[in-house]
Amino acid sequence: MTRIAAVHAALPPYRYEQAELTDAFAAICLPDGKGHALLRRLHENAGVSYRHLALPLERYGVLKDFGEANDEWIATAVELGAEAVGGALAAAGLGVEDVDLLMFTTVTGVAAPSIDARVAVRLGLREDVKRLPLFGLGCVGGAAGIARVHDYLTAWPGHVAVLLSVELCSLTLQRDDSSLPNLVGGALFGDGAAAVVMTGSEVSGSTEGPTVLATRSRLYPDSERVMGWDVGSGGFRIVLGADVPDVVRRYLGDDVTAFLAEYGLTVPEIGTWVSHPGGPKVLEAVSDTLRLRPGALDMTWKSLDAVGNLSSSSVLHVLGDTLRLDPSGTGLLLAMGPGFCSELVLLEW
Repeated sequence: MTRIAAVHAALPPYRYEQAELTDAFAAICLPDGKGHALLRRLHENAGVSYRHLALPLERYGVLKDFGEANDEWIATAVELGAEAVGGALAAAGLGVEDVDLLMFTTVTGVAAPSIDARVAVRLGLREDVKRLPLFGLGCVGGAAGIARVHDYLTAWPGHVAVLLSVELCSLTLQRDDSSLPNLVGGALFGDGAAAVVMTGSEVSGSTEGPTVLATRSRLYPDSERVMGWDVGSGGFRIVLGADVPDVVRRYLGDDVTAFLAEYGLTVPEIGTWVSHPGGPKVLEAVSDTLRLRPGALDMTWKSLDAVGNLSSSSVLHVLGDTLRLDPSGTGLLLAMGPGFCSELVLLEW
């Protein structure tokens, strides 16, 4: 079986309380002073107490344009990416020479050469390492990345693969934009990275960490405008529909039930839930539609509170936090994102 050998999360050093971010974002997004009450209400109800940012807070108001913001994204992404990959390999007891595949997922910046290439050079990965950068998966990218690495290792069971996610959501914030999606995004999203080391069934070494039993992808109909980006001269302008929780309630329960049934399982038999945080309304929809036991998503709620929504990195942070609890039995890792789509990963400890 494909095994998750280690997870290492990395966060930028600039950490702020939510209230401090509220005032700063008001000055950036609402310079005319209108809408401050709505912004404050959104920030207070986001379920977030702290967030980490790629830059010191005072830098955001003076970024000239998308090009300057993206340059900062590249520099920070390489630093955090190298820290995450190096930490994950060390935790797995492996070296940079052992890596056969480096997969990279993001939705908050662009670079060519891509961040995986720059991290590979920084850390000294082998010259024949395979690289696979993925863009556009958004919040589902962490779960989808694990699933796609599993696909690769099923074909190459003697290989070691690393999934790297870096999301610097703060650098996509649109100035002078009072639209509700921009204000909601400014209340929820933070910056961070994570790396996951996975090994094929023929790789000898530690037997710790869960195995991936199966995966399932689902693309939902007529949902392209539920979540995503509109790209303009100012960079990435968030598309975030109010109907995200409704889509979750409409589809996720049946998807999870049918997926588990194929492996002789039911929702109550899942002992560990590793969910992308989304936001409070999304998490409530997940709990309701799956009829989860009280406390099943506590680790996800704690992650949302501590660092905010980190897009594709979030579910990997939750996975890392979960592994430290040393769970046992069967688990399900899940996330949803642009498409609109979901990804399910069945795990066994």
